Amino acid sequence: MCWQPDYKGFLMQPPDLWLPEKYLGLLRELIIQYVPQAEVWAYGSRVNGGAHEGSDLDLVLRNPANLQEDVEGWMDFKEALQASIIPIIVDVHLWSHLPPAFHRNIESGYKSLHHPR
Repeated sequence: MCWQPDYKGFLMQPPDLWLPEKYLGLLRELIIQYVPQAEVWAYGSRVNGGAHEGSDLDLVLRNPANLQEDVEGWMDFKEALQASIIPIIVDVHLWSHLPPAFHRNIESGYKSLHHPR
């Protein structure tokens, strides 16, 4: 199945993220506010189906202009997530800080949550 971007550049919610729409909406708002220029991918147990209600959400931010560079605003995004009402831990990582072996691991199973226009 191919997930199609909606009018703001977000992809429709994959059913296996186990994230209620209320919190997915808040996550989208925070992405637009803090890292609108980033590609945002979810990976890990909430994507591959091994999650439970209390599982964390793993996100990786990619700079589409240059994958070797950090995403501007990422620390503010991370802090905003921690201060939010999202009731699970959201781990945020930068693609540019991860080793190539981990890139391959993520690429083998991720859902794109945001792609800048």
